Amino acid sequence: MLILISCANAINAQDGTKWRGPESNGTYPETGLLERWPASGPEILWHFDGLGQGFSSPVFASGKIYLTGLEQTTGYVYCLSIEGKQLWKKPYGPEWTESYTGSRISPTVDGGKIYMVSAMGRLVCMDAGNGNILWSKDLLKDFDGRNITWGMTENLVVLDDKVICTPGGLKNNVIALNRNNGSLIWSSRGKGEPSAYCSPIVVKLPERTLFVTITENNIIGLDAGNGTLLWSYSHTNQYSVHANNPIYSKGYLYCFSGYGRGGVKLKLSQDGSSVAKVWTNGTMDSRIGGAVLDNGFIYGSGDQNRAWQSIDWETGKMIYSSVEIGKGSIVGADGKLFCYSEQGEIALMKPLPEEFEVRGRGKVTLGSGTHWAHPVIHEGKLYIRHGNVLMAYKIK
Repeated sequence: MLILISCANAINAQDGTKWRGPESNGTYPETGLLERWPASGPEILWHFDGLGQGFSSPVFASGKIYLTGLEQTTGYVYCLSIEGKQLWKKPYGPEWTESYTGSRISPTVDGGKIYMVSAMGRLVCMDAGNGNILWSKDLLKDFDGRNITWGMTENLVVLDDKVICTPGGLKNNVIALNRNNGSLIWSSRGKGEPSAYCSPIVVKLPERTLFVTITENNIIGLDAGNGTLLWSYSHTNQYSVHANNPIYSKGYLYCFSGYGRGGVKLKLSQDGSSVAKVWTNGTMDSRIGGAVLDNGFIYGSGDQNRAWQSIDWETGKMIYSSVEIGKGSIVGADGKLFCYSEQGEIALMKPLPEEFEVRGRGKVTLGSGTHWAHPVIHEGKLYIRHGNVLMAYKIK
């Protein structure tokens, strides 16, 4: 990806990795990874078994690992050493105990602070060194937010002095808060729709910076500096679930969701003030697994169309598909694809011109519950979270 996109400032010793990689697009800047895995799958270097219930993936900052989890009715942030030893855990408030019990959000770590919002709508800023809460806001009470069927699920954007989020209220639809004290910087009415499980992206253009997300029935683009709604594009599905990050590349956006909806490629105007449809594709209707854009092709799995697929970025046509691995989530690095299926399979796949070549596979046998957490690649290791267990696999 070019430098036109960023979802945070450049990573340094005090800044952290983010949900789905440095640019929130599922691609990690790792090199020298194994071309093939052993027949039994990659080696587990260590595992930590005390995370509580949840679906968040790990993030990394200053040599530490951060995750969230639910114990009884309380949500916690866990801080682990890079060797998988617990350094501390701190509560951030009540967490989701209804359908699909557990924490949803990966922390965003930036400038020595942790930012996250619970499924119950509590946004907290914590000290990344010790987990102490520095400030908090209730998005439902303080900003007329509306919760949604399976709880708020938004991995937060931190941009310059702002943390930006989507309460989904009629008045305060999208808001920017001062990252240091939680005071309101701007509020946008957006389209006045509830949020839709989407984790937003930030697109930096020469003229302005955009905040792009998907609410109940629309893809929306806001001026990240002042919250002005610049454009919207209708995007609906059966349950108003749009849990995948949009993907940006060279002036174009790709937005996609499940339940048979599929995706649309949009062309941004040069100043980001409008969009125009380029193509639509209904085959890759990923519900929650994300996608990867690599070398001119989009890779991911469907929901109702359960196969893994390769989609031509220029035309939107499906090039090939495979059901060798069950549907699930995907990330990419070093010209390779790393898949984690909802059946608990992990797989290394090489995208070739006419097929996916499976170059390694294994089975996640630790943890319990649904296999929904997205994989993470960091410093030559593949991290998989399954329920209360985090596993670090050797892939370099």
